[in-house]
Amino acid sequence: MTAPVLALDQLGRAYERGHWIFRGLALTLAAGERVALVGPSGSGKSTLLNLVAGLDLPDEGQVRIAGQSLAELDEGGRARIRRDGIGFVFQAFHLVGHLSLWQNVAVPLLLQGEAPGRARERACAILASLGLGQRTSSLPLTLSGGEQQRVALARALVHRPALILADEPTGNLDPETAAVALDLIDGQARDCGAALLLVTHSDQAAAIADRRLRLTPTGLVDAG
Repeated sequence: MTAPVLALDQLGRAYERGHWIFRGLALTLAAGERVALVGPSGSGKSTLLNLVAGLDLPDEGQVRIAGQSLAELDEGGRARIRRDGIGFVFQAFHLVGHLSLWQNVAVPLLLQGEAPGRARERACAILASLGLGQRTSSLPLTLSGGEQQRVALARALVHRPALILADEPTGNLDPETAAVALDLIDGQARDCGAALLLVTHSDQAAAIADRRLRLTPTGLVDAG
């Protein structure tokens, strides 16, 4: 039996000893399954995505990616999981200022050993699909916040990951551009059979998910 792409087992994170952000979280995501995670600001949604990506470690419970417990891996092992299998759209973009747009987007491909010419071709193609085809050689600081968010989205999807983590991916986009970005996320998840965990306050964004879950201090509950 194939392991789920993502499994959370009684996951808990505290901000100090005995004071929990959340605990008892349980969730499985199969290939192609899409979940929108909702809840008030400060409820720990971004914290949860960081745990799923192995950027932070839980205080209790387990995160498993394709059956592999992240707690059993060292930092290098968790980095390889992110490199090969996860696409993360950060709320804060995390673009590299001295690299051009196409170079920023090509980073996951180059880390996987893709030939530079092919990596540039794929990076430019996905940037073009997001309306940035004429800006591929620009630097991030010449872009608006919304344009930078599109670059971050392209970088997260270019290597066709098995798990897409998206933290408010349309938060800085106008409605028309947001629709294009959501179509790209949705299409990529469908084409690759990727699992998607999407943090959002937007009903427009949540609509691409199969189900909505609300993060509470004591677990994940159905949000309708």
